[in-house]
Amino acid sequence: MKDVVLVTEKDEPVNVVKILKESRAEILISYMPVGSAEASRFYAQSAIDAGVSFINAIPEFICSDTEWNKKFKLAEIPCAGDDIKSQVGATILHRIISRLIQDRGLTIESTYQLNIGGNTDFHNMTNQERLISKRISKTRAVNSILNEEISKIRIGPSDYIPHLLDNKICYINIKGKQFGGVPYELDLKLSVEDSPNSAGVITEVIRALKVAKDKGLSGNINQISAYAFKSPEKQIRDDQAKNNFEDFIKN
Repeated sequence: MKDVVLVTEKDEPVNVVKILKESRAEILISYMPVGSAEASRFYAQSAIDAGVSFINAIPEFICSDTEWNKKFKLAEIPCAGDDIKSQVGATILHRIISRLIQDRGLTIESTYQLNIGGNTDFHNMTNQERLISKRISKTRAVNSILNEEISKIRIGPSDYIPHLLDNKICYINIKGKQFGGVPYELDLKLSVEDSPNSAGVITEVIRALKVAKDKGLSGNINQISAYAFKSPEKQIRDDQAKNNFEDFIKN
């Protein structure tokens, strides 16, 4: 990222746990670049060591992981994740449309979702090794709510186009059969300002995790995670996830 981001180096590393404690932080949000496997786990452990609630906004499987969930429960700290959904983004749209098609009795034989953009997130994901977890997270998010998993499926960022700046463009294609074996095809394009698109959702997660802490809950809070993240510990339909989330806040 050094060619697009100003990088400054410090002589001494920052003591994250100390800073969290001294600042009396209540929640740590990990918005690390996609592919930051070691760094994500370092900050998750720092949250545990500092006694701070943890939100994992990127596609590293931490809050949905059994062993990490045990760590947060033992520390009596709530967490939520993994991989934040946007308010109206590519994944939530793909999920809703795919579920609608099957609910109306049509079959889905193949689908793809291609995303392009010009911000540093897309620049970072030109490194295919860093992109692996992102593809897994987005693919699971769609396949998990269907009656049967689709074998012909391809989902994930496809290109970095600098002049798009923070604009993200998503193309969704779905093919299948309707009544009588008649084929159909859906093509959809979504264009959004990428960076603020998850801001409303992450704000809700912050408030809900504060509620979880006040209730004395610990570990992954699936009522939050299933509603707000692509890869929760347990996937459920989006309408039910919304109801569960609202019930959790009210009760």
